[in-house]
Amino acid sequence: MPFTPFHWGPALLIGMLFFSIFDLPALFVSSVIPDIEGIYVLMSGAPLPLHGFFHSYLGVSILGVLTAIIVFYLYRWLSKIMKLFLLEQKSSFKRILYTSLFGVYSHVFLDSFLYGEMRPFYPLDGNPFLGLASTSQIYWFCIVSFLLGLILYAYRLLVALRKSSR
Repeated sequence: MPFTPFHWGPALLIGMLFFSIFDLPALFVSSVIPDIEGIYVLMSGAPLPLHGFFHSYLGVSILGVLTAIIVFYLYRWLSKIMKLFLLEQKSSFKRILYTSLFGVYSHVFLDSFLYGEMRPFYPLDGNPFLGLASTSQIYWFCIVSFLLGLILYAYRLLVALRKSSR
């Protein structure tokens, strides 16, 4: 995994660029939720790979649907948090679902460049993305994405504050 919070860099950038298309709470949660698998393995000592079934497109499809259901039921609460950041959105289950799937798939895609034990196309063996980009390239991509996402958020915030002061 690029260290779990690094996944929020691309999520923030995509969320800001496509604000009218993607649901931000669903994107933020789904972009990191696959790492529950690695956290479980580390904490339990289970003899499993850190990047196993829930780091495959099949596994995260299940996680994406479950994440969408949870985000949908928590949406009223999540909307209040997003309102504090002036990031209000109206959403639907359909929008939350496709955003959650995008988030978990992007997680697997980023991790696929880094980890040999991953089988992104499980049940097929192998990882065709391994080594196509270096660890530092993936980390820098995540960092730069985060910084660009922050710039876009700052712009969105500035526009919202100007509108409210009129």
